[in-house]
Amino acid sequence: MIVRGLELDFFRNYVHLEAEFDPGVNLIYGENAQGKTNLLEAVAYLSTARSHRARFDREMILLGVDDAFVKADVFSRQRDFTLEARLSRGKSRQLWSNGVRLKSAGELSGILTTVLFCPEDLYLIREGGQTRRRFLDSAICQLRPKYAQALAEYGRLYEHKTRILRDWPENPSLLATLDDFNLRMAQTGALIIHYRAHFVKRLMEHTPTIHADFSGGREELSLAYETVSTVTDPLGGTKQILTQLLSHQESHRQAELDSRQCLCGPHKDDLIVNLNGMSAKMYGSQGQTRTAALSLKLAQREIMQEETGEWPVLLLDDVLSELDVKRQAFVLNRIQGGQVFITCCEEDKLDGLEGGKAFHIKDGKLI
Repeated sequence: MIVRGLELDFFRNYVHLEAEFDPGVNLIYGENAQGKTNLLEAVAYLSTARSHRARFDREMILLGVDDAFVKADVFSRQRDFTLEARLSRGKSRQLWSNGVRLKSAGELSGILTTVLFCPEDLYLIREGGQTRRRFLDSAICQLRPKYAQALAEYGRLYEHKTRILRDWPENPSLLATLDDFNLRMAQTGALIIHYRAHFVKRLMEHTPTIHADFSGGREELSLAYETVSTVTDPLGGTKQILTQLLSHQESHRQAELDSRQCLCGPHKDDLIVNLNGMSAKMYGSQGQTRTAALSLKLAQREIMQEETGEWPVLLLDDVLSELDVKRQAFVLNRIQGGQVFITCCEEDKLDGLEGGKAFHIKDGKLI
């Protein structure tokens, strides 16, 4: 899987950019706040139509401009693809693949898969469950179109139900629609839980081995998927999960009305990481939690390679400068093969990766 070229118009701080990349290593260097991360963000956006650091598409549009455009020439599945995205301030985004307008972001699944490492990911273990849910969602959306669609639908239903619960005391007639939203959320939530559980199972097969290699065999990492308490077997069928979600909703109905909050569903899921039988979040050192986070990301990369038969495009956004020499060497040794984009400052040295191309970025321009 290779990104052969990228074209940007009014994306972040880029007025216009055209670049052709090496199928191996691409070093993007320059001083801080020049646009290195923006370039990687554009590549990653074309794999999921999501940004790792922007909640709304309009945040990625250059100030003073109404629209931004991202285009990439990609070689994937032994075929050439041209992926395009138009972002607008006042309209919904538009996505194309080989000139065909896509109905949803889920249709991007499997065309361009990416794994992004950024400095924030090193705190994946220490932060709250939302960060780990985002990690799971980003990975699964690239592999399962139905998951991406279900996740988007669940988000819309959650917002509607939240408004109902917030406003019902002032407008009791809203409660007439609550049962309908509960049913649809349970149906969509069952699918989300099913896919998350199966992806975590795959993580369980890969992550402990990577972490053991990383730690020199001194630490044992284990994972668990934590979801709604009434769901006894997340790996089971969606019909069984649906019944158990409805049961949980019914038992928490009054509590939701009283608190005016949505208390039931996979929006509270978490990925539990333990080291030597103890919570990594609670008891792991900074070095241990960073190693665990990197192991999860490398496991994601291996799962994607197994699923697609191709290495995903690896995006390392200034993450190596945050690691000690030992962890840098482990990562660089583990990522041999496939296309890699690495951002760093000009003076950084990257021993262990040879060849490829280097790109100097300054003030949103390719020097």
